[in-house]
Amino acid sequence: MPKLTIDNIEIEVPAGTLVIEAAKRAGIFIPHFCYHPALGNAGACRMCAVKILEGPVKGLQMSCMLPAQDGMVISTTDPDAVAMRRHVIEWLMINHPHDCPVCDEGGECLLQDYTIAGGHGIRRYHGRKRTYNNQDLGEGIQHEMNRCIQCYRCARFYQDFAGGTDLGTLGRAAMIYFGRFEEGSLLSPFSGNLVDICPTGVYTDRTARFRARYWDYDMAPSVCPHCSLGCATIPAARYRELLKTMARRNDAVNGWFICDKGRFDNGGVNSPDRPRVPMVDGREVSWDDALDTLAARIKEFVRVHGAGALALVGSPRMSLEGNLVLARVAEHLGTGAPCFFVDAGEASAAHGAVSLLNRENAVSMAELEGSDCIALAGCDLLEEGPMLLLAVRQAWRRGAKVYLVGSDAPPGQLAAVSVPALMVDSLDDIPFGEYRKPVTIGGPRYLQLEGEIHIARPGIGLVFPLSGPNAFGAALLSRENTGQALSSALASGSIRGAVAFEADIPAELVSAMPLLAAADRMSTEAVKSAGIVLPVTAWVEMDGTFVNNEGRVQRFRKVMNPGIPIKGPDPEQHPPRAHRRVPPGGDVRPSWRVIADLMVKLGGEYVAEPLSGRWSGLRDLDPEGGGVRIL
Repeated sequence: MPKLTIDNIEIEVPAGTLVIEAAKRAGIFIPHFCYHPALGNAGACRMCAVKILEGPVKGLQMSCMLPAQDGMVISTTDPDAVAMRRHVIEWLMINHPHDCPVCDEGGECLLQDYTIAGGHGIRRYHGRKRTYNNQDLGEGIQHEMNRCIQCYRCARFYQDFAGGTDLGTLGRAAMIYFGRFEEGSLLSPFSGNLVDICPTGVYTDRTARFRARYWDYDMAPSVCPHCSLGCATIPAARYRELLKTMARRNDAVNGWFICDKGRFDNGGVNSPDRPRVPMVDGREVSWDDALDTLAARIKEFVRVHGAGALALVGSPRMSLEGNLVLARVAEHLGTGAPCFFVDAGEASAAHGAVSLLNRENAVSMAELEGSDCIALAGCDLLEEGPMLLLAVRQAWRRGAKVYLVGSDAPPGQLAAVSVPALMVDSLDDIPFGEYRKPVTIGGPRYLQLEGEIHIARPGIGLVFPLSGPNAFGAALLSRENTGQALSSALASGSIRGAVAFEADIPAELVSAMPLLAAADRMSTEAVKSAGIVLPVTAWVEMDGTFVNNEGRVQRFRKVMNPGIPIKGPDPEQHPPRAHRRVPPGGDVRPSWRVIADLMVKLGGEYVAEPLSGRWSGLRDLDPEGGGVRIL
């Protein structure tokens, strides 16, 4: 390992480490624009200049292009290096518009930061500036090409990293243009990362445009709820409205990026038709009245039909805490096993994943990028877990072979990231023995233990995209409590009533039930049909825990207070202007608390802490960390 000295600090780093990264390990931040840890070096911006005082090379060098070598003595504060960086900033600002007051990147703009830090406060150039015409890139991204500093990050991410083909580098020399041949929505399912990757304001989040500055946002570390992969995110909210979602770095899961669904889909948090108040038979009531009525109806239902006729239904999108407390209520009432899934196929897939995965064969997205053989069997990753496609592409860029198994794995998913695949009829046709780190990504059919092909094979890693952010946790609890899917329970003819918590139950399954109650944050079919409706918080309005598809537990923190947004899409939807302790529509509770309150009404003990017993060690899990596997 080479040893070098940076600003009089001696440091030892692994061979191949770039000087810019070595400095970061020593706590020294070198300004840069084009360099990004996920994209590598380009040497395009010339901003990371340092002076090599001793070593194989000497003089001014770009720290992003120079590997650390033994005996190097480097200065980031040498007058020559400081002058170089100051001049680079001035060159960049020659054509840059003075539009910080109206730029959405203001407050989180690297060019803004480095201009101030570099001491460039007076523009000496008074000539005509270079200008461009902007393009309409779709509903998610605003394009402002005049702000470009030609760092090439956008093209390198979009084309090289994500495999997109409809945005790139046009023009030449000083008139380089980053955009499309013609206007239109970007086709890559990862195009939203341009917002995070751009160091200036060329690409900004159109959905939150002119809504707030960076320092206005309420933010906290969170986990994406839109699939089972558990990507790390930073939701940003203001005035009880979820404005946008940014990627949060998690090297164990999603790395630096997220997919467009996780970025632009707010999950109905701001929806005008979201349940906001408890309802009993179509009329608004207090929480106490709603819970008292529900408890009374449950007791009467159990007296008439027996406890076994009542289904308590959890959900793969409900937090681990909620599903844990639900199991306790089922045990207290003696209703038998709770239903943690609605669909039998969904339950079978999750149970299969829990049964097959262990510490040796479970593969994270980060580990998938290091595999040399990947087989896609019976899955559509564009729908089930887009970030897996991004990991597949990184493995392919490093030389991995990608196989598409059978006709039920859509080939279009790999085309979205420009990865060629070898078509095979079955897993038996893949020479797994020729590879060091083979991985199979399996869909629902391959999770049937009695299926035509047993997917678990010695020495082969496994990845299973599941149906929700906590599907793995729900399957664990279902196995512990011998649960079954609601559809299977209804097919047996024994179920006549249901109390559903964040469960997506089709209308045909609940149409004839004498007792139906639903607790949810979405206006589902169960909510529309239920006699009792209890509003619950979204993931951004509570602390909680999800278990992702590889069995990795991650905590997320409360971002915002619940309530009707002050500024919605329709001015007529402004909440009532009245003095009150709780914001309009803000009297909602986390599902686990609703279930715990119901437990008390039914004569049981209140559950003050859902994560108890063998789960108690998760309480102190760092929400900004990589999570822990519980396999």
